[in-house]
Amino acid sequence: MFLATLKEIFDTFGAPVLVPVIVFIIALCLKVPAKKAAMSALYAGIGLQGFTLVLSSFTPIISPVIQKMVETTGITLSGFDVGWQATAIVGFSTEAGMIYLAVGLLLQTMLFLVKWTDVFQPSDLWNNYSYIIWGSMVYLATDNMFLSLGCMILLNLYSLLNAELMARRWSSYYKYPNCTIIAMHNIEATLFGIAMDPLLNKLGFHKIKLNPETLQKRMGFLGEPVTLGLLLGVFIGILGNLTTLNTLSAWGSIAMVGIATSAVMAIFPRVAGLFAQAFLPITEAARKSTVKKEKGSNREWYLGVNDATGFGEQATLICGVILIPIMVVIAMILPGNKVLPVVDLLALPFMVQGLVSITNGNILKVIVNGTIWFGLGLYMCTYTAPMFTEIAKDVGVSLPAGALLITSFNILGKPLMGLVFLAFLSKNPLLIGLAVVIYFVLWYFFRKHKTAIYDYLDRQAAKNTLDEQTTTAHAS
Repeated sequence: MFLATLKEIFDTFGAPVLVPVIVFIIALCLKVPAKKAAMSALYAGIGLQGFTLVLSSFTPIISPVIQKMVETTGITLSGFDVGWQATAIVGFSTEAGMIYLAVGLLLQTMLFLVKWTDVFQPSDLWNNYSYIIWGSMVYLATDNMFLSLGCMILLNLYSLLNAELMARRWSSYYKYPNCTIIAMHNIEATLFGIAMDPLLNKLGFHKIKLNPETLQKRMGFLGEPVTLGLLLGVFIGILGNLTTLNTLSAWGSIAMVGIATSAVMAIFPRVAGLFAQAFLPITEAARKSTVKKEKGSNREWYLGVNDATGFGEQATLICGVILIPIMVVIAMILPGNKVLPVVDLLALPFMVQGLVSITNGNILKVIVNGTIWFGLGLYMCTYTAPMFTEIAKDVGVSLPAGALLITSFNILGKPLMGLVFLAFLSKNPLLIGLAVVIYFVLWYFFRKHKTAIYDYLDRQAAKNTLDEQTTTAHAS
């Protein structure tokens, strides 16, 4: 009964209402005056609702064009990508999902309070479905709820560690004070990006200053964010209407996608500015409170926010849109792949945020890293599609016409998290123990060298800009 009530409350009010409540409480705890705390909460709600309105308007315009683009390729693959939205509904509809809704809330709160992590995750409860769907598949295969919960908890721990690793870079790049995203499915690629960065630098990728600032400087009018949005939108529109370019309706669709993408580029930074205002009083109060404490007790912590906050940032949207046709081609040519990414192609701007932040918006690096990592993710989607399809059928999801299997490119295309899942799926104590030990080793190493790691990531990010000294100073 409690779990059902908790789920109903969250479903009813959603992030635009619940996050302001959390912001208000945190502000009061940091002794922010009640009026300022209330305004912070209100700006947080306005920002989140603004993101929702922008994305809700953009999605119906671009989704049919992406669908046409995929259909035009004539790909016949057995696994169909139904999208993260449908996957979330499936996750929260399972027995394991209902249980973890409460377990996750208690775990995430406790980990923050005991300073195991410096990321406050409960402010984005919605994204718990990312762990839940993996745990639900473990329960389906093993009929063991303890294994299922163990898998979800360990995935949550890995995800929090990843979120904290990228927290300062994300906060600095996206300009949200002391905030970071914590959705496992959209931050996992960060580790791969960090590992790849020295190699890409040796190949000279950091010398190719391909980011929104340099595009605007070198291309003039054509490099303006709204113009780039128009050009990218028209490009996707043409790809989606290749077979009907001789019709007026096709060009109407192309023009609409172009204008809509341009509008996101123009509107999103303004909404982001409102959302960022919510955290200025909290950040200032936190700094004042730490000054009063003894040296060594200073705590730099980050509030977990929904990944919609970075969707429309210029480099993020550019990379996401460019990767849409690339991932369709990769799905066609990848040996052994059985999954066709469709609905979650629009989620690519969510999925690249970690890569964008650690490379300081280096578009070329993000596209290379994204192509490789998301391509590998298609194999994990292929492997898990039969289990996910069975769970979806159990909770009443209908398969799209012609699809034998369904999956989510965004949620299940996760190679590293998939390895943790496979360890629990095997029921092998040695493999499960290995996954646990690796986490603790990584956690200890990060906590011991956190400042040095943050400084290293800032230095690496600075190599991608024209003025490295300015960027380093800004990041620090």
